[in-house]
Parts: sequence; structure tokens; C-alpha cells
Amino acid sequence: MSLTIAMAGKGGTGKTTIAGLLIRFLLKRGMKPILAVDADANANLNEVLGLKVEATLGEAREGIKDQVPTGMTRDIYMQYKVEEALVENEGYDLIVMGRPEGAGCYCHANTLLSQYMERLCGNYQVVVMDNEAGMEHISRLVARSADILLIVSDPTQRGIMAAKRIHDLARELKLDIKKDYLIINRVDGELPAEVKEAADSAGLNIAGCVPEDELVSRYDTEGRPTAELPGDAKSVKALSEIFDNILGTQD
Repeated sequence: MSLTIAMAGKGGTGKTTIAGLLIRFLLKRGMKPILAVDADANANLNEVLGLKVEATLGEAREGIKDQVPTGMTRDIYMQYKVEEALVENEGYDLIVMGRPEGAGCYCHANTLLSQYMERLCGNYQVVVMDNEAGMEHISRLVARSADILLIVSDPTQRGIMAAKRIHDLARELKLDIKKDYLIINRVDGELPAEVKEAADSAGLNIAGCVPEDELVSRYDTEGRPTAELPGDAKSVKALSEIFDNILGTQD
């Protein structure tokens, strides 16, 4: 059975960069093959990983409504489009959910997508899902459970409150989350006591803090994949320790 790790966090927290570095960590640990699922409407996990995306599942969902070729059933068409959207790389593959639903009913398309995604996920040792702050993709199209939920926040009390809303949303959607953790990103020096108190009061389990790293900003500015940051980068070292601690708690 696949180990499913879901990422979530409001925009601008560095969630997708951390997702990319998680995939890198898992590969170095030999936990592969990995399926990376970009379920963020503002999809850019491929840029973090340095991959080019030609097709998305959102396009497949649109196509099944009015573009199914003559002589091809919707089931076969969906299977073909899912395989077409899969970007293969050494040790891991990437699939992008893409644009949200437009006007009209997508019930049948979403049912087929869910079925094929469930089968696809079963082919991998680890599934890493990069979600937006809202987690509807994981509830409807991919899986209703996750072994680990990693919520990424900035080091502010407002950021912690946003993380709490994500934490609560996962419960409202009745997702089966076995363990959840908070990663506080871009911490300049020590974590402010007020922020830690806010996280504790919100019932959030702090897995660790990631220091502000000028290399991440430089890579983003230059358009370089942040998953290729050097191993001695401050952010990479901190996240490796966090990931080691989290995965060490798995049965």
C-alpha cells in the first residue's frame, strides 16, 4: 500500500518548494517510485522539479464532455488521457490536476478520474500531493485518506490561523488523516514565542522550522528548479531533519 503525504498551506508560504524538496529527500532515501500529484490550481510543482507539463487532468475532464473520439468509450478515453498527462522521470512521475471545473455537471468525469487515479496511486510506494489551501481535490478526485498531512505556514500569528483553518477543513471534509504536522517556513532566527504559543493553542503539532534561505530566493529569481538546491543549503538541511523525524514516526 502506498504511503500518502499531502501538502497544504496558503499561497506564498513556500509549500510547493517544500513539496519538491520532500520528493528529493524520499528519492535519496530510496523510497521510490514516487507519484507527485500537483493538485494546486496555481500549478507550479513542475517548475520546482524542473519538468515540462504537456497535458493535465483538468483538460481530460473537459474533453470527456464533448471531445471523445468516435469509436472510443469514455472509460478508454479517460484512461488514455490520464496516461498522457503522466510526466515520467527517474524514480518518480508527476501528474497535474490542472484547471478547476467549468460550468455544467462533471459527476461522471470526476468518477472516472477518481477511479483511474486510485489505480495509478497503487503503482507507487509513495504519493506526494501538493494541495492548495482548500483540500477539495484530495477529498473528491484522488483519495479520502492520507498517512501524513504537512501544513506549511509562515512565522506569523495570521499564518498560524490560516494553518488551523486548513487543519479544521480536513476534518470537515471527513478525510482520514492519520498524522498531521505543521512546518513553519522562512523563520529568521528564533521562532517568536507568540507564534509558538498560537500554534500550541490551535492544537497544531510543530514538526520544525525552516530558516530563511537566500538561496531559495536566488533560485526562484533565476528560474532554477529549487529541488536542485545544494545539500548544504540551510533550508535543505533543516527539512531533511524534519522529514527524518516525521518518517521515523511511521509504523
